[in-house]
Amino acid sequence: MTDLFDKLSEPLKKEPLAYRMTPRNLDEYVGQSHIISKGKLLRRAIDSDRITSLILYGPPGTGKTALARIIANKTKAHFEWLNATTLNIEEIRKQIFAAKQRLSKGEKTILFIDEIHRLNRVSQDALLPDIEEGNIILIGATTENPFFYLNSALVSRSHVFELKPLTEEEIITILKRALIDKERGFGDLKIEITDEAMSHIAKSSDGDARKALSAIEIAVLTTEPDEDGVIRIDIRIAEESIQKKHIVYDRAGDQHYDTASAFIKSMRGSDPDATVYWLAKMIYAGEDPRFIARRIVIAASEDVGNADPMALVVATSAAQAVEFVGMPEARIILAQAAIYVALAPKSNACYMAIEEALKDIERGHTLQVPEHLKDTHYKGAKRLGHGKGYKYPHDYGGYVQQHYLPEKKKYYKP
Repeated sequence: MTDLFDKLSEPLKKEPLAYRMTPRNLDEYVGQSHIISKGKLLRRAIDSDRITSLILYGPPGTGKTALARIIANKTKAHFEWLNATTLNIEEIRKQIFAAKQRLSKGEKTILFIDEIHRLNRVSQDALLPDIEEGNIILIGATTENPFFYLNSALVSRSHVFELKPLTEEEIITILKRALIDKERGFGDLKIEITDEAMSHIAKSSDGDARKALSAIEIAVLTTEPDEDGVIRIDIRIAEESIQKKHIVYDRAGDQHYDTASAFIKSMRGSDPDATVYWLAKMIYAGEDPRFIARRIVIAASEDVGNADPMALVVATSAAQAVEFVGMPEARIILAQAAIYVALAPKSNACYMAIEEALKDIERGHTLQVPEHLKDTHYKGAKRLGHGKGYKYPHDYGGYVQQHYLPEKKKYYKP
């Protein structure tokens, strides 16, 4: 390891790769195109140095702090960096007093508060008058929903921008940049990484660039160069570095469809253990939870049907809850619904009924609507004989014998 560290410049030995690779400007920034692409409000505000109070909300490693650093580098305003975990009301008052002093000399102050959701209500309230009066510009960063964790008055005085988890492709872009950057990354080292290893780290980081960069840093710094002086990173090293096992699962290929098929057939076959296993494999591999939820809803109707109508209620409720809660907690909801469907009594009678009726129509066996069932709500319908002889079931206590098809058919066989 000594030889490897000797090749790194002094700063690279001290600062983590994720910190060193923080983008210095918007051209280096990866992801969040929905809020910082050309023409978007936040992009225009940063480019023109006309930042107003805002809240950056999103999961870890999605670029909240990076955006704050870009603003700090670009703005002509005084920039104060604070962390809510160590911030008290006395410090806030001190910062506001200093901001007023600067403003009297024509200089604005941007107060950046990291982890702002940890700021207590009293401290949040202390910021309000000075935000309102324009004495400070607040930028807050939080991993928690600001509409739940921050005072509504504070949120109403700020633009809220939600940052999304980075895609696998965006993470790979960041990793490749770190491997070739000679100034801040590992560009001075000979490194070869397989596509499989790179993809595994990107996928396993769950949209967190910091996590991905930390993993690639561990992989590089703990792997001895071979006799050619090349650090070779394969899937085994990638697994160890990200601490997550690689499984063969191509979301667009056979593994995707085979695993989904096994999941569906296990629910149909009333095996809750197999159902949970295939569910776990899909979740572990990063399958879209909405795809899984849809499969459960279909199974609840196709394979359970009216043998237990609550199965469809549970499944559709689970699909809605998955959207509302999100991963990783949504895995519990998916498991509950899938196990319910697996254990429910089975009937495909509804499925077979609609399939048989569609086949009849497809074969050209189209029946005409009997006269007594035809619509009578337009002028002249009765003159045509429409509705004549129809018996209104409620006049007979809710049921009366009459024909609803011109010939006898049996589609539903419970």
